[in-house]
Amino acid sequence: MMFGYSDAWWVLLLYPAVLWVLFGPFAMASLGAWCASAPGIRPRLWSVLVPLGPVVTSAVVMVFPLSRWERPRQVDGSLGTPQHVYDFLGYLGVYVGAITLLPWLLGYGVTRLVRFLRSRRQT
Repeated sequence: MMFGYSDAWWVLLLYPAVLWVLFGPFAMASLGAWCASAPGIRPRLWSVLVPLGPVVTSAVVMVFPLSRWERPRQVDGSLGTPQHVYDFLGYLGVYVGAITLLPWLLGYGVTRLVRFLRSRRQT
């Protein structure tokens, strides 16, 4: 039993997602720098595999239960957009874009810029 409930064990699955919010940007920035400085498929593969667990875990929580995706009826009888669509787009923007993708791009871009400037200075 956890916190007085016998079915609250699934909360343990969200620990990687919570830790990703804290440490994910640093990990992705270092992976982006590694991709910019090392050739080959190995750094790129790790850049996909490292965030896969936390991002998929949090995405499952955002998608399920599927009943939240039902389209409400408007006053005129047409089907409207489910409110959960906007929540999911916000999740994609913040969790996937700002926490995972943006630090990788920053690490990659800064490393490439530094390498370019160093090579120009040596010439």
